Amino acid sequence: MRQIVLDTETTGLSAENGDRIIEIGCVELVRRKLTGNNRHFYLNPERDSHVDALKVHGISNEFLKDKPKFSAVAAELLEYLQDAEVIIHNAPFDISFLNKELELMGGQPLRYCVAKVTDTLMMAKEVFPGKRNSLDALCDRLEVDNSGRTLHGALLDAELLADVYINLTRGQNSLMMEVGDSSQQGEHAPVVDLNTFELPVLAANDQEIAEHEKLLAGMDKASKGQTVWRTATGAIEKVA
Repeated sequence: MRQIVLDTETTGLSAENGDRIIEIGCVELVRRKLTGNNRHFYLNPERDSHVDALKVHGISNEFLKDKPKFSAVAAELLEYLQDAEVIIHNAPFDISFLNKELELMGGQPLRYCVAKVTDTLMMAKEVFPGKRNSLDALCDRLEVDNSGRTLHGALLDAELLADVYINLTRGQNSLMMEVGDSSQQGEHAPVVDLNTFELPVLAANDQEIAEHEKLLAGMDKASKGQTVWRTATGAIEKVA
């Protein structure tokens, strides 16, 4: 499945109260690899940004006056997002704005276009409970270079979030293996699903068991009987 990491910048905090999208940035991942097939739009929101919002994104009202309206780029955006998994940090915020823009032009909510929406903020809260999980905090924690992020920008933030998502989900892949040189074959490279194979279980032979017991005995002697398996076994025997 294609994955699209998406971010928006807006005139304020509430789509229901009339705030609009001024910038959309999208980064494409195929098999967890950046493809370079990205999308970036500046939009005329037909209203001014709040002062506090300007401090966050720094995109002036004057700069946006000659940019297209959302309705002018909607078809291209929806075609790009079609059937993809969309990855967003604090997804309810961005989705509420996208849905409002679609509603204003008589369109359906985004869920009718995409395969699913993944919220990296919720993922981060599960992995790092009780910690700050802003994009900047996650970049620091997951060693993603965000030194160029002085102001919020939709495309830059989407690129950073793509790296954060890859690091956040590292080690959670299914047992899949590419065959051949995927760099030459592109996204159509054949894949072998290792889950379909029944892996044999090879038991240790007598000699290997003896060597293992010898090693354990040496470790137990060196720790004066305080090895974990000895103390754990004693505790279990007392309970029994």
